Amino acid sequence: MSALVLNNPPPERDATLLERVRGSYLGLAIGDALGATVEFMTPTEIAHQYGVHRDIIGAGWLKLKPGQVTDDTTMALALGRAIIDRHAIEASAIAHSFDAWMRAKPVDIGHTVRAGIRQFRLQGTTVMPDDEMSAGNGACMRCLPIALATFGCSEAEVRAASRCQAHITHNNPLSDAGTETVILMLQALLGGHPLGQQLHRFAQPLATSHHVFNFRRRACRNPSGFIGDTLRVVFEGLFDTGSFEDCLVEVVNRGGDADTTGAIAGMLAGACYGERAIPARWLKALDGEIRREVVQQAESLVAMAPVALR
Repeated sequence: MSALVLNNPPPERDATLLERVRGSYLGLAIGDALGATVEFMTPTEIAHQYGVHRDIIGAGWLKLKPGQVTDDTTMALALGRAIIDRHAIEASAIAHSFDAWMRAKPVDIGHTVRAGIRQFRLQGTTVMPDDEMSAGNGACMRCLPIALATFGCSEAEVRAASRCQAHITHNNPLSDAGTETVILMLQALLGGHPLGQQLHRFAQPLATSHHVFNFRRRACRNPSGFIGDTLRVVFEGLFDTGSFEDCLVEVVNRGGDADTTGAIAGMLAGACYGERAIPARWLKALDGEIRREVVQQAESLVAMAPVALR
């Protein structure tokens, strides 16, 4: 991809923006850690075992330590490192970072992600073939660094940057539509726009254009890794609750792919409500090294925005 040098003046960085930026990245990690405990469980199973699951306790099918995160957070951090190291959104650098992440034997990895990274290893290509089976949530779960690095860019530039990272593993129109909507919502929330406004500006048009995202029909429970299921649960939790904690508790107790629905809901709710709205017990429970790195990346990425797309 040829270089596109962006000459936009950097948006103003004030304390309120940084509060939301930090809240968003911490929200991603906390939603991941909270949801991982009940991943692949049904709502009935969760209710039987936990009543209402609301604490970061680890365990689950991955047998995690309390506060440990999964691929949702660690892939986002790999993406963020590539952007920070190159001061650019460059497909090859991102693919190399994903490759290093996979070589480090992450606790979990999706089939579509694994296939894309393997293709890069074997062929050096950074775009997977367009595939209807790639409509998963793997590109969306890790998209936060793109939202931060392109804060202040045009919508066209944001969408191009999103596809630059997404298509390394997920090349699908539904995946693109959902991921780009989440990024644009994140940026609007970081900019202080009201949550209700984002329902009408981004989420509802997405549901109208692609019925699989229609979150105002029958409530989605036990969601799969399909991007449509994922964002229906996230939007229902986000728009039907009034706090960071209530949003994440509602979302992860739907079960299914709960680490990813929790991660995406966490980044959006964190951008909406800010770091101070995150319960202290969740911040304390989160792995300390992960907590430090997400805060560092959050501040570094938004400080360098907007970056160049290569």
